[in-house]
Amino acid sequence: MAAAPDPSSVRFLGPWRHLDVRANGVRFHAVEADGPTTSSPSSDRPLALLLHGFGEFWWSWRHQLADLTEAGYRAVAVDLRGYGDSDKPPRGYDGWTLAGDTNGLVRALGHTSATLIGHADGGLACWATATLHPRAVRAIAVISSPHPRVLRRDVLRDAEQRSSFLGNFLSNQVPRMAERRLTRHNGAFIGEYFAERSGLGWQDTEDYIDTVDKNRSAIQIPGAAHCSLEYQRWVFRSQFRPDGVRFMDLMEKQLSIPVLAVRGVDDPYITDESVGASAEWASDFDYRPIPGSGHFAHQERPGEVSKLLGDLLAHTDRND
Repeated sequence: MAAAPDPSSVRFLGPWRHLDVRANGVRFHAVEADGPTTSSPSSDRPLALLLHGFGEFWWSWRHQLADLTEAGYRAVAVDLRGYGDSDKPPRGYDGWTLAGDTNGLVRALGHTSATLIGHADGGLACWATATLHPRAVRAIAVISSPHPRVLRRDVLRDAEQRSSFLGNFLSNQVPRMAERRLTRHNGAFIGEYFAERSGLGWQDTEDYIDTVDKNRSAIQIPGAAHCSLEYQRWVFRSQFRPDGVRFMDLMEKQLSIPVLAVRGVDDPYITDESVGASAEWASDFDYRPIPGSGHFAHQERPGEVSKLLGDLLAHTDRND
């Protein structure tokens, strides 16, 4: 049996710097793109903090790191708590701590506020941080990540969203068995996960093959599979506990900051209706469907998504 990958295996060489950032009592691995030689110091540029989704790590933002830095922003992608080369403590995989981690990262990186950009579970971090730590958030962009109250409602009431979401979500609740499913056969499940949820166009590329290989390896880092599942277990189990009820009660607040929602038109996991209905929770809401992409629009159509993100950042700058 091959040895499990070392956490440092996600520190790929490239036009970026690897950082170790302490926030909220945890060490996070973060990646910052190299800026143009003529650019101002990184702390002087507006921060765009990039937060990945389930079963991934910072690599999912490789395109946006370069594109947003070239546009004049400080782009930093993070391995969430429990993923990649970040610490993997036994606790803290809940909405409260996720928001606290994100707020702490903004400040530990030397900023008072940031635009948060998140995919899937990373989108939950965006919604939660904007609500619980509003001073730290200038705007958010969420990719295939409806507002948590909308997603809960639609899973219960909408047959399409329930059938696409609930199967894997419930299977992830089973201790040990779900961890084995993620890691066995060298992380083969992650390959199936990407194949089922991405558009066909991306699957024909070398970028797709390389990305799947990297994510299959990263999920086998000791502790990563368990930690990734703990986020989803909290979402389910907390619905029946006071902490989850209070969290959802606090989410019942309309955001006044700009919110960009992006969804691949061919996403089989999150419905168009769920993303669109999230407008109820933001007074400045912009929904942009991306044709020709599935659940991973920022990787499948990176140029289009980076353009939308750049427009959001510029809009936020103009209105500050």
